[in-house]
Amino acid sequence: MKKIVLFAGGVGGAKAAKGLYQSAYKDNLTIIGNVGDDDEFHNLWVSPDLDTLTYTLANEVNPVTGWGLKNDSCRILSRLAQFGSSTWMHLGDMDIATHIFRSAKRAEGTSMTAITRQITTRLGITVPLLPATDDTVQTRLKTENGWVDFQTYFVHQRCEANVTKIAYEGANLASATPEVLAAIGAADIIVFAPSNPLLSIAPMLAIPQVRDALAASEATKIAVSPLIGGKAIKGPAEKLLQQMRYTPGNKGIAEFYQGLCDVLVIDSQDEGDIDIIESFGLHPHCTSTLMKSDQDKVTLMEEVISAATAYQPEVPCA
Repeated sequence: MKKIVLFAGGVGGAKAAKGLYQSAYKDNLTIIGNVGDDDEFHNLWVSPDLDTLTYTLANEVNPVTGWGLKNDSCRILSRLAQFGSSTWMHLGDMDIATHIFRSAKRAEGTSMTAITRQITTRLGITVPLLPATDDTVQTRLKTENGWVDFQTYFVHQRCEANVTKIAYEGANLASATPEVLAAIGAADIIVFAPSNPLLSIAPMLAIPQVRDALAASEATKIAVSPLIGGKAIKGPAEKLLQQMRYTPGNKGIAEFYQGLCDVLVIDSQDEGDIDIIESFGLHPHCTSTLMKSDQDKVTLMEEVISAATAYQPEVPCA
């Protein structure tokens, strides 16, 4: 069985992770999660992407939102609001238990990798879920009102602000963990989930050791476009790519992954983008990429692995 590494963040990344986790490839899967969304709220360290991945794999995610815990209550936030605290960052009561545990362990000096392993193990998850780094990397966005942290832009401002620049604070000084480097080095196939490229994938790529390890890897690298019909299913991917001067649609996705990936998976209704994708040196693969049910997730991700397995790089003539 081929060893598979999935780079993932956000709801789209969690869906891809669930598809691989429930597939025939589970036993050789490692998931690397984005930490660029991490921030402190109410003196607790919150890791939204890692938690969304964790809750999804543990079958505990809120099925309506795609994040947070199902059947969770908000009594703690309600009382904090009564006291006058700012509560725009939604944190459910059981979700807060995760943040309390993580924050206490961080204060003891435990690494994010070890903390995440303790959480996932206790929730019955049987594949490695690795933070891209044990160091702090935080996505920040420059808007018309100045620089803001990711959660302020994404949750508080609901992605409405016009973004002129994105920075991944701390990434240049961050180190990839030994576990992440080992997973990349041993991988036969590396998959980039249909996550927001600039908000979920780029913070991990901004870590020099991650980028270098990917460049050195001989694995087939395959990305799944988060766009269908040129539009994002959820979130600001389409708008943000254009604000960062990427060409609209899958051409912009191909621009982002040019030189990094071998194959780009696009939705069947975007078949007209094949020539554009090929012009960026990527091999296009068309299929249905909409993941509504768990079976959709498995079907898509098994096809992604099949497409990566079948990929044969063109060998230039001597």
